[in-house]
This record gives sequence, C-alpha cells and structure tokens, in this order.
Amino acid sequence: MKEIYGFNHYTFFTEMSELSRKHGSFDLSLGLPDFEVDSRLRYYLKESADNISHSYESLEGNALLIDNIIKFNAGRKNSIIIKREEVNIVPCSTFALYTSLKSIINQGDEVIIIQPSYYTYAPSIVLNGGIPVYYDLEDDFTIDWDRLQSCISGKTKAIIVNSPQNPTGKIWSQSDWHQLYELIKNQEIYLISEEIYDIYCYDNIEHYSSFLHPELRKRTFCIFSFGKMFHATGWKVSYLLAAEDLLKDFRSYQQYISFSTNAPVQYAVAKYLDVFDPEENRKAMENKRNIFNELIQHTPLQVEQKAQGSFFQIVNFRNISKTMTDVEFSKWLTVEKKVSCLPVSAFYNAKANSDYIRFSFAKKDNLIINALEHLRKNL
Repeated sequence: MKEIYGFNHYTFFTEMSELSRKHGSFDLSLGLPDFEVDSRLRYYLKESADNISHSYESLEGNALLIDNIIKFNAGRKNSIIIKREEVNIVPCSTFALYTSLKSIINQGDEVIIIQPSYYTYAPSIVLNGGIPVYYDLEDDFTIDWDRLQSCISGKTKAIIVNSPQNPTGKIWSQSDWHQLYELIKNQEIYLISEEIYDIYCYDNIEHYSSFLHPELRKRTFCIFSFGKMFHATGWKVSYLLAAEDLLKDFRSYQQYISFSTNAPVQYAVAKYLDVFDPEENRKAMENKRNIFNELIQHTPLQVEQKAQGSFFQIVNFRNISKTMTDVEFSKWLTVEKKVSCLPVSAFYNAKANSDYIRFSFAKKDNLIINALEHLRKNL
C-alpha cells in the first residue's frame, strides 16, 4: 500500500466500515448519521436549483449565508459577536484545517496535536511542511497543563484543539481556553480550533467557543460544520471564523485550491438557518446518547464517563478481555458479535493498544437498540 509522507492512504476507519458491511454487522463505527435530514432543508436545496445562477460564489461565500452565520452565532447562549470580515465559507472542515495550516506554518515548524485525535490532523501538518508533536491526554482523558507546556518549543507554530472532542466527547470550558492562552501568550503560536460538534453538548453543558476569548480570537482559526450541525455530512459546506488579517492570508491560498464553495448548497443552508432550531437537533442526539448508555449497562462493556458532547461514546472493554488489543477486540466484536466499533488506539499516532473502543450513537434509534440488544444476548 502506497504511503504519503508516512501516512497510509487506507485508514483503519475505512477498514472497519468495510468489515462491518462484509459481515452484516450493526455498524456503530463511524459518525455518519443514517437518518433523514429536515425536509425543509431538502426543500431549500430544490428551491436553490431553480433560483440561483449556478455560477461560482465569491471567495468568502454567499452574502446571505454570512449574514445568517453572524445572526446564528449572536443568538447562542454563549453569544459570539462577529463581523462579516471574520467569516469565510469553506468546502469542509478538513479543507479549513489544511488551508489554515498552509497560511501560517513554514518548513520545519511544529504543530501540537492533542491525542486521541482525528486522523486528518497529522497528514495536514506534514503535507504543509510542518512537524507533528503529539501530546497524549491523561488516562481519564483530561489535560495535564504542565505536560502540555513541555511540548511547546521555540519551533511551535500552532496547536490543534477539538471541542466537543472526537472520540472522547470532552468539552473545553472557558477556564480551559484561558489556561491554553496562558501557555502560548508569549510566543507567536496560533490555534486551530475545530468546533464542528458545537451544538451537540449535553447535560446542560453549553458550548464555549475559543473565539470568545478576547486574545485567543486574534490568533485562532475556528472551524464549524453545517454537515454535522444538520446531520447532512454529504453536503460538504462548513465555515471558518478568524481575525480579518488571518482570513486575508487564508484566502490567498484558498483561491488556488478550491476558490469557492458549492453555490446551491450555500443558498439552501442560508435559507434553512432562518428556521433552524439547534435545540431540536441537540435534544435528539442527546436522547440517542442516553438510549445507548442505558442499554449498554446490560452488557459487560463499561462506560466510565458519559460523553459530554459530539456523536461518540468511548467504552472500556476489559471486563470481556484482558489480553486482546483494542484493535483485535474491535475486529472480534465486528466479525463474531456483529456490532462494529473503532479502537481508540486508532486515534493516536503510535499507540498499539488501549482499554477503549468508540461507538457512534449518531444512528437511528432502532439501530442503536437492536445493536445493544444483540450485544446483551451475545456477550
């Protein structure tokens, strides 16, 4: 299998999904919602096909969409007040991450990744000439700020943070952002803050964006995803918040990579934001998390901490096997027990094993119920 800069084209995420299909397993491995989008969203896409010119949108994005993003963020409980010059529409969050890095790092610059983390981070750094530096969370997936500080060097150019976090479901608080700023305030270090699960915060926890920190926002690329927000991941439209000077540099690269973003979808999303109630989607996903966590108690699998946010729940499997690696266990559960998951070690650069597997609860209720009932009977 050909590799690019040390990263394999064929990811474990793809392998587990294909293994699930091959063996007819209940697939709770990937964060791909399998339920229908709001019918109004589909209506606006149809309206878009009839009403727009189908030409390129502007580099920064559809004007109505930008207006509605500003209104949406102002309407949050932790209100984010932004200017038009701080908003940019992008094809997807991965594009935003890659192009943000391209606009700030030079050959040999270091970028800190907090692990476990999504698998696109390190390749995006390496493809832009940077060097990934890995910081592993504590055993309970909290941050040791002194250890994180020890990862910072004179070559550090950026830190990537994901909140709510995939796979742990942890959420950064106002205090966390303040502590991060204290670590980096005396160096030219930027923040890539991926906040794509922003509306999916549970148990009365409110999302607190990095962009609310008055000093961090001057050096932050803050990434959001309409695909996750509307559980319409195939639409591939996201947005980025950044200071005006940072967005100017970002666009200088964007114009040569994608230029603009899907015009019909931008129009549809803009119209839908006028009627969208994020609380409905949040409640629906929290209910799915609760169904999962209630039913898994009837199996030997153990939830140590309920996910605070995101689409995912991590689970300790050591009551079932003390000897299998998490990769071996994930494959065994998928093939032999017909329920698919992911090993948490897949979210690390060089971790061979962990005590945890990750399930996605962003699925139809019946799929979650049937999968967990199957495990109850067969584990």
